[in-house]
Amino acid sequence: MGLRLAARIARRELRGGFAGLRVLLVCLALGVAAIAAVGVVRASIAAGLDRQGAVLLGGDAQMEFTYRFAAPEERAFMDRVAGAVSEVVDFRSLAVVGAGEGADRALTQVKAVDGLWPLLGAPVLDPPMGIAAALAGVDGLPGAVMDPVLADRLGLAAGGRFRLGLQEFVLMALLVREPDAALGGIGLGPRTIVATPALADSGLLQPGTLFQTQYRLRLPPGTALAPLRAEAVAAFRDTGMRWQDRTRAAPGVERFVDRIGAFLVIVGLAGLIVGGVGVAAAVRAWLDRRVEGMATLRVLGADTGTLVAAALMQVGAIALAGVVLGLVIGAGLPMAAAPLLAAALPVPAVFAPWPAPLAEAAFYGLMTAALFTLWPLARVTRIKAAALYRASAGGAGGWPGAAWVAAIAALAVALVAAAALLSGAAALALWSAAGIMAALVVLWAAARAVRWLARRLARARAVRGRPGLRLALAAIGAPGAETGAVILSLGLGLSVLAAVGQIDTNLRRAIAQDLPDRAPAYFFVDIQNDQIGAFRERLESDPGVSRIDSAPMLRGILTRINGRPAAEVAGDHWVLRGDRGVSYAVTPPPNTTITAGRWWPAGHEGPPEVSFAADEAAELGLTLGDRITVNILGRDIEAEITSLREVRFETAGIGFVMIMSPDALAGAPHTHIATVYAAPEREAPILRETAGAFPNITAIRVREAVERAAEALSAIASATALAAGVTLLTGMVVLIAAAAAGERARLYEAAVLRTLGATRGRILASFALRAALMGAAAGAVAILAGAAGAWAVMTFVMEAPFAFAPLPALAIVAGGVGAVLLAGLAFALRPLAARPAQVLRARD
Repeated sequence: MGLRLAARIARRELRGGFAGLRVLLVCLALGVAAIAAVGVVRASIAAGLDRQGAVLLGGDAQMEFTYRFAAPEERAFMDRVAGAVSEVVDFRSLAVVGAGEGADRALTQVKAVDGLWPLLGAPVLDPPMGIAAALAGVDGLPGAVMDPVLADRLGLAAGGRFRLGLQEFVLMALLVREPDAALGGIGLGPRTIVATPALADSGLLQPGTLFQTQYRLRLPPGTALAPLRAEAVAAFRDTGMRWQDRTRAAPGVERFVDRIGAFLVIVGLAGLIVGGVGVAAAVRAWLDRRVEGMATLRVLGADTGTLVAAALMQVGAIALAGVVLGLVIGAGLPMAAAPLLAAALPVPAVFAPWPAPLAEAAFYGLMTAALFTLWPLARVTRIKAAALYRASAGGAGGWPGAAWVAAIAALAVALVAAAALLSGAAALALWSAAGIMAALVVLWAAARAVRWLARRLARARAVRGRPGLRLALAAIGAPGAETGAVILSLGLGLSVLAAVGQIDTNLRRAIAQDLPDRAPAYFFVDIQNDQIGAFRERLESDPGVSRIDSAPMLRGILTRINGRPAAEVAGDHWVLRGDRGVSYAVTPPPNTTITAGRWWPAGHEGPPEVSFAADEAAELGLTLGDRITVNILGRDIEAEITSLREVRFETAGIGFVMIMSPDALAGAPHTHIATVYAAPEREAPILRETAGAFPNITAIRVREAVERAAEALSAIASATALAAGVTLLTGMVVLIAAAAAGERARLYEAAVLRTLGATRGRILASFALRAALMGAAAGAVAILAGAAGAWAVMTFVMEAPFAFAPLPALAIVAGGVGAVLLAGLAFALRPLAARPAQVLRARD
């Protein structure tokens, strides 16, 4: 009969409303909205970084060095290509207020600047003044500006005095906004800005001290960045120079946003899959109500193709409306919350309804709708005209034909492939897809097991004399019951939430309990060679100190592997991003486990050798005998890997990816680092005493660093929990739809039971017990699936121990029971209020 007739049938049926497909509309709208909102925020941040790249960087380009200032030939290159060059020195130190026992100390990230800073943008100070006047100081003392948090911690106000190392400064203003703050990443202390010449007598920038220099370049208009970058890298590749320009001003921030965004998109896809379960249930219920109409059309001569096309058109129209509604919500929410988001984000964002993420969300929505619609629609091909006269024939079951199965499989593969490609995290997407599929299979099997068990228990002797329980079990196990929809939809949503809860609890446990018990009290850095002996002697004589570890400390950049650029060999591994700590040792450090190879002999004077961290070596593809080139202080050192060793960074102790033979670093200026393990009550006195005796040494309190990491993890967990909440909300919509779809059956059931003498209370108790049992089943399966997922994340991603947390698990079960109970009871009121005679007469 053709598509024209199918379109007429679809149009006429849609005029009568789409009551049976409202769940489809809502499920798709929620899932698409979540993915679209995440994508829009991600694209807005990317646009902000792109448009404000030069301001964030503080110039059009930047050349960065570790441990040193630019060499004459490097500075000559900058002066040749740039119209202006600004030098910035970045390091950590202790800001000290007062003296002696009553002194207050706090860790700060110091930025020392020259007279040209900032080349672009301007800092905002309180009280308002120019940065040059603020750093000039008063009364013969150099000036400084300071983050309000740090000033408040030290009890400082404008005009107050404090020390950095041996140099005293006067606080001229509070730093309200720093134009290039995004480059600092997550520092271990609030910011203090001073003038570089003011540090000349501070003792903080000695040879070997850990600091970074950044040279911001303002280039002539029209300068092509790519050729300039290639020229700089070619000229100074082996000096440890790192290049950055306005096209990617904050790569760390971009990388973090991309990864979190990809993860949230995956969680959003899980919500969309939950919605897909609801889509399938809604389409199946809608088709069941239309069986008689479609059978009539068959009797009148309509072929199967026409019926399928008409059904596809109707479902497609509603699906398209759901996707459009989701796009409107997903684009509108970030726009409405733009002022709040802009204030919370550490980087600029240009909020707009960006088309790319909206198109991606629409694609996911339409693919999910098609994937979960085809299976129930395949039943249309098996509806016989006899269904018009035999109501029991309407529920065509079994598997669809091979062509339908192939189409469904192709859509599933396309959806997973698109997620892997578009999310930017292919491995995460593939593993997530495998986890979601595994959870769906487990939930489907659990639903069937629950129905089988309920049927068996309903006939068991143990439930005789308990009519309410027996009725509940019989209803759960009955053909066509909503058991499957409830366990699938609510179970998957609860599984995601359970996994998030277990991961969050395990991370917090590791931070709040396990790590502090094993971690040192302080990290001390920038200990000079002539200070390390006295430093150790002073602390070893302290009865409150249980252990001191120290090691020589340098910073180096791994530039080549077996003569090839390291990035070509190992890609974007974290060891290759910037400089890494490098040490040397005559013998293996205490508690070192050599996993392969051998340590160099004492007095080694041959070619340089290096011991590499075993896990990182495996990730980089390094083995014994490979040669790596490390640039330290502008000097290339090529060393052979002669041993691999276990390094546990999670203990917060001293751990180096690379430890070299002593002769390799002979004569290189360096300092030492030390970790001090002490009783909590001795932490403050140790800080006072060491800071007084060695003012140039910087102490980093490990507990504060852990707390800052905990804050970042808490923010990630909150964002993930919010995305998981959308998944659960979608599951609730499906749950309510399942309860609403079963209302007609409960109406008839209640009428029969009341006719047989059952009271409203007993019937209501039976309905409540049925809902509670299904909710408990969904929650129990969610606990198992969520715990498995959390174990995988903690073991393979976080590389941390996993311990099952009972409280979040109990909350999941309680939530599942409560959700199903509320939905079931909400749709039990009308069946209980209906008159049995009217209901039974209508079914005659």
